[in-house]
Amino acid sequence: MSNLRVLVVDDERPALDELTYLLERDDRVGEVQSTDSPTEALRLIKQVEFDAVFLDIQMPGLNGVELAQLLARFRNPPAAVFVTAHDQHAVDAFELNAVDYVLKPVRAERIEEAVRRVLAASPETSGEDQVAVERGGVVRFVRVSEIRYVEAEGDYARLHTADASHLVRVPLTQLEEDWAGAGFIRIHRSILIALAFVDEVRLDSGRCTVLIGGDELQVSRRHTRELRDLLVRNARPSSGAPEAGR
Repeated sequence: MSNLRVLVVDDERPALDELTYLLERDDRVGEVQSTDSPTEALRLIKQVEFDAVFLDIQMPGLNGVELAQLLARFRNPPAAVFVTAHDQHAVDAFELNAVDYVLKPVRAERIEEAVRRVLAASPETSGEDQVAVERGGVVRFVRVSEIRYVEAEGDYARLHTADASHLVRVPLTQLEEDWAGAGFIRIHRSILIALAFVDEVRLDSGRCTVLIGGDELQVSRRHTRELRDLLVRNARPSSGAPEAGR
């Protein structure tokens, strides 16, 4: 996707003009239309095939989240980028598979990053589960495929990636249910791991641990057999694979 066709929706004219200006300056954007009316935005989207919609959340009548919910029902919905002064709607954005969540006041480099994420979105990745996380006052999205393991912290969960950790207000039991199909399993009442990132399983005097990226994690007795069985099945070659030496 190149020469993006973008729609900007914001009921505040100064914010609308500023965001439109920043997008028009980007060489990767071919056309920018704008409106201060969510209802008019919906009409335009039905008539024009936009690649992305940059939309505010707090708007009269139809707000940004409600508009994005309507867009998600389209056969080929445009990528949604929320641009807002409030961070409490990040979870809503995550559930709607938004490409990005930009906090006002907007900066040129932050909009450039949002455009990059729109371009990076594809049929293979745009539907991939993501988690909205806040770090240093900036809300961004972490792909589930980047998460190595998760630790429970009360009603929260700490997500560990290769280079950072993020605290989200989601219980571990919910993540275990949601991510079972993505290769996550429980190894302890407070730990969920991604099987794809297990480097080593260690057994010592009946004590089982797993090594993930240099972190050694305790496996409870009740989960040890399940973990070993899963790893053996995943490591077993397919029946059609040739044997060594033949």
